[in-house]
Parts: sequence; C-alpha cells; structure tokens
Amino acid sequence: MLGAWEFSDADHNRICRFTFRGEPASGGRRLDVDKSCVSLFPSTKNISGWALNSYGDLSLLGSHGEAVIELTQVESGMYDGFSPGEGRYVLQTAASAPVRLAEDMVGDWAITRGAGKPICTLTLVNSPVNSPAASGALTLRLKAGCDPLVTRFNPNAWRMDQGELVLLSPRGQSWQFVETDPDTWQRVPESADLILLVRQ
Repeated sequence: MLGAWEFSDADHNRICRFTFRGEPASGGRRLDVDKSCVSLFPSTKNISGWALNSYGDLSLLGSHGEAVIELTQVESGMYDGFSPGEGRYVLQTAASAPVRLAEDMVGDWAITRGAGKPICTLTLVNSPVNSPAASGALTLRLKAGCDPLVTRFNPNAWRMDQGELVLLSPRGQSWQFVETDPDTWQRVPESADLILLVRQ
C-alpha cells in the first residue's frame, strides 16, 4: 500500500491524491491526504490513517481510529467503495507517476513558501555525503542568503526514499517532499506554511 494513490469518483471527474505511509497512526498507519481532497470529497477532512483487515478490505481512518470510508479490493491496485452523500469512490495506485531516481533530481532547486518568492536556493549533487550519520545519502549544498527557516534546519544531504525526496540535516532531522508535478515537490505532512521545492 505504501506510496502515492489516486482517489476519485466513478467517472474520474474529481481526483485527488493520498500518500500511504508506514508510520503508526491512531488505529492503523499514517495517511497523508492532499488538501485539494476536502473540497472534492468532504468526508476526507479528518482522515489521517489507514488499515487493512484480514480479507484485504481497506478502512480510511479518522483521527480517533474510527473508519470513515470503507473500500473493497476489486483487483490488484484498485479499491472501490460507496457513500450515500458522495457516491462511488475509486482508489487506485498512481502508476502514472514515474518513480524518480536520484539522477532525475540533480540540479538547482528553490524552496518557496506557498507560491511566494524563493526563500532559499540549494543544489542537489549526485555524490555521496562523507558522513557516517547520513549513510547512503547524497550531497546537498545551500546557497548564501537563505531564510532562517531553512538555515535553522541546515540541510546538508538528501536521498530518494520510496518516491519521496528527503532532505537531511546533520542533527538527524529530515524534511520529506512528494511530487505534485515534475518540477514541483511539496513538503509533507502539510502545515499552515506550505513549503515547496521548485526546480530552477
């Protein structure tokens, strides 16, 4: 289940994305829901977790671990369900999104707050970091003049992890980003401050 999935209505007119994660959440594991989902499917507003039962049926869970949406597997990589208020749901793997490799990501990127001006520019380099704490990670170089939000985090390494781009700091902190389009990646989980990585 881990990774990006597409949640839509039966006619594929309303579409948004879910990212299934492995970390524990109330009643199951963590689920990140794109903020566009709530306007398309109001029932997704408080969904924050997921769980599979022994029959392979999928429950999307609210913040207290209660099942909000129940989905049944109809074939590998596809689930469907129904709600009287919202009609039929279809959940399928976002297979159309190619898995990005490290070499796809190399180059200059800007960190922006929302659609605002860049608050920092950085370079992702395809060479290993010389640090035992960041084993397997690659080099990241910050350019001068970054916002304190970024300099406090002070990333110096990066890696790809199950389709996510992860920035790493020497103190062991990380920022995770998921692809929203080929040149824009959004920090997850979402916060009041929308943080984007935009290719330069």
